[in-house]
Amino acid sequence: MKKPFAIAIHGGAGTILRSQMTEEMQQAVEQALDQAVSQGHQLLAAGASAVDAAVCAVKILEDSPHFNAGKGSVLTTKEMVEMDAAVMCGKGRQAGAVAGVRHIKNPVILARDVMQQSEHVMLMGEGAEEFAAQLGYDYTEQDYFFTDRRYEQLLALKAEGRVALSESRYPDDHKFGTVGAVALDQNGNLAAATSTGGITNKRYGRVGDSPIIGAGTYAENHNVAISATGMGEVFIRCCVASDIAARMRYLQEDIHTACTAVIQGDLKTLGGEGGVIAIDQFGEIHFGMNCEGMYRSCIDIHGRKQVKIYADDV
Repeated sequence: MKKPFAIAIHGGAGTILRSQMTEEMQQAVEQALDQAVSQGHQLLAAGASAVDAAVCAVKILEDSPHFNAGKGSVLTTKEMVEMDAAVMCGKGRQAGAVAGVRHIKNPVILARDVMQQSEHVMLMGEGAEEFAAQLGYDYTEQDYFFTDRRYEQLLALKAEGRVALSESRYPDDHKFGTVGAVALDQNGNLAAATSTGGITNKRYGRVGDSPIIGAGTYAENHNVAISATGMGEVFIRCCVASDIAARMRYLQEDIHTACTAVIQGDLKTLGGEGGVIAIDQFGEIHFGMNCEGMYRSCIDIHGRKQVKIYADDV
């Protein structure tokens, strides 16, 4: 008898307005979410690990220009991409992360390699790319990541002298650009993976919560796996992912209670907007957000698929 397995993914949260979402854009986003969750689930069904399923799903979203990660990453004030990613395996709480990489096509793959093929947890910038080169990674030119959409967005924000969390004017002004996945495999292992291009017009090598274990990414066997998306600085200050896990571990709260307490509690009180996806040891899935929407999809332990965008989607 097969043990339960399930997967959930997200493509960012925030003020996602129906009035500014074109039908073409919505179809493209939903198609990418469907492809990512379906391929991750196929791996789980074939007996693959939760880590490999989560990484597979995130890689597909990184390869899409519709999400702020990998190919679709936003541009810094120097008109470059600087990407962050993390992977965590619930078994033994192994983790790997990279920050500020510029020439890696799929940062989530490199984060997994940091976890599996180094003695470290986080590598940054040139050091992370040196490690990648030793493993035989291709050097990806910045041209691969450049899109007119992101360049126009950068110019608009430079003119206003501000930064933005990804989807400026297309299809909305306040979407937090991150992609992520959480999974439970047939061996009972949990895993989480998160990847982001950060914020438009960012400076000084800014890093958000996505690659920080316990803030934007966390997995712990017999408990929960979490991937977050939102205002990175506040998610870091609130240690969102580890706080949810701690509430489940010590207070014995269920996944829905713990996620809601954190997302609608201190995070919101401190001005933090965004959401999380989470899956527990039984395969129960929770999508939590304190904003108007989150690109999200899942296939639960019964094989039921959902693809949603807005907070009020039922």
